[in-house]
Amino acid sequence: MIKILLVDDHELVRKGISRILQDISDFKVVGEVNSGEEAIKFCRNDPPNIVLMDMNMPGIGGLEATKQIIHYAQESKVIVLSVHTENPIPARVMQMGAYGYLTKGTDPHEMIIAIRKVAAGQRYIAPDIAQQIAIGQLNLEDCSPFEQLSKRELEITIMLTRGARVPDIANKLNISAKTVNTYRYRMFEKLNVGSDVELTHLALRHNLIDSNQL
Repeated sequence: MIKILLVDDHELVRKGISRILQDISDFKVVGEVNSGEEAIKFCRNDPPNIVLMDMNMPGIGGLEATKQIIHYAQESKVIVLSVHTENPIPARVMQMGAYGYLTKGTDPHEMIIAIRKVAAGQRYIAPDIAQQIAIGQLNLEDCSPFEQLSKRELEITIMLTRGARVPDIANKLNISAKTVNTYRYRMFEKLNVGSDVELTHLALRHNLIDSNQL
């Protein structure tokens, strides 16, 4: 039996996925949570086989939650569900240790295939995403400027572009506000921007974030 945890801040999305999976005889949805923090807590107490993780949620979000689950509950394999279809997000998520990456428009049949493959220890990336990653590696001159950021810098970038304040980011990532600002200024230098507004505009241009999330 493949035990699955659903992580999404939208109840409708969780219920929809749950209905799809409950008809599969060897699948069992063992939990539904609405935040990265709750997902980490669940996995540390009773690790499922598969975590279907939404990328964009309030709080620490899916990126940081994925990293912590990989660290604290290594028996749980994370499949990220995201609206992001272009680098650097998909490649970074897989480099971080996630076992799968699917878009929110994924066909239910493909989701079932992905869960089976990941549960068997194989990695799975939606074909369209895998193609974009491969093309991006071949066309380095077209790479997003966000490719040069570290994992932590990318996490903070996403939080800043979603309107999070420095103290809130520090609290969520368990680091000092001074450290957050150090990362922030380093990101500004790498990306050649001078403010959070410019950072957000750059992120929008390179599809790092969706305007509907602002």
